Amino acid sequence: MKLIFAGTPEFAAQALQAIIDAGHQVALVLTQPDRPAGRGMTLQPSPVKKLALEHGIEVFQPLTLKETVAQEKIAAVGAEVMVVAAYGLILPQVVLDLPRFGCINIHASLLPRWRGAAPIQRALLAGDAETGVCIMQMEAGLDTGPVLLRGAFPIAAADTTATLHDRLAELGGRLVVEALAKLPLPAETQPVEGITYAHKIEKAEALIDWSKSAAELDRHIRAFNPFPGAQAMLGGQTVKLWQASPVAGQGEIGQILVVDRSSVVVACGSGALAVSELQKAGGKRLPVQQFLAGSPLKVGDRFDILP
Repeated sequence: MKLIFAGTPEFAAQALQAIIDAGHQVALVLTQPDRPAGRGMTLQPSPVKKLALEHGIEVFQPLTLKETVAQEKIAAVGAEVMVVAAYGLILPQVVLDLPRFGCINIHASLLPRWRGAAPIQRALLAGDAETGVCIMQMEAGLDTGPVLLRGAFPIAAADTTATLHDRLAELGGRLVVEALAKLPLPAETQPVEGITYAHKIEKAEALIDWSKSAAELDRHIRAFNPFPGAQAMLGGQTVKLWQASPVAGQGEIGQILVVDRSSVVVACGSGALAVSELQKAGGKRLPVQQFLAGSPLKVGDRFDILP
């Protein structure tokens, strides 16, 4: 099948690789413009652009798809379908209508739950029992289109955004290849019940509120791993918490109840949190024993409480 692929991050790159491996003709790749990154803030291509160039596929990086010149370039391809995955630009109706089979989107949630930008993190924060991927026929609304294929799996107790991302990316690649082989597919209209929105993750959300339950904070830490990292304040200094588990315990919220080689146990609004991997500002992620060697903590110390 002759197609256009539109995507930007690693999640999308895995889908593009699956499509290439399946033997489809990817005539054009759309991706976000190169962005400054790293300590030198040099311009870096997206994972999708890197992969496309490795396979000799033409790359197009418009700032918007609302301009005629971009729309004409897409139309000139004569693609049968456009596959979209975490692209980052709005597709106007004229673009949605160009390919014979329209545009299909790989979305990392079980629609209509978690429409929007951050479905993986929001599913973890909410304590969802399962997640998955929907292959959706795109329309003008935000992730409102009918679903062509879906796949689901349970969220494990130790899952983080990083681990879910990798499993969802692999599932998305498999499902989109299956969908492409079966087009046109019957479309399942999304129900009006159960709609939730996965708003973009803001860095300020990463700050830990010790008045919440240990179970909530466990999900919080897993949801913000790897980005931007759950943050606690201790003596006015930022400490990132990377790994923890809920345990029995009680005390003043934010107070350290136990310090040993394996964990630092902190009292929460309900229960306690055994933190086993931490990182101080400018430092590396460290297991508790190594962290304590450079940053001693003792029973009775207390993390700063949000105002």
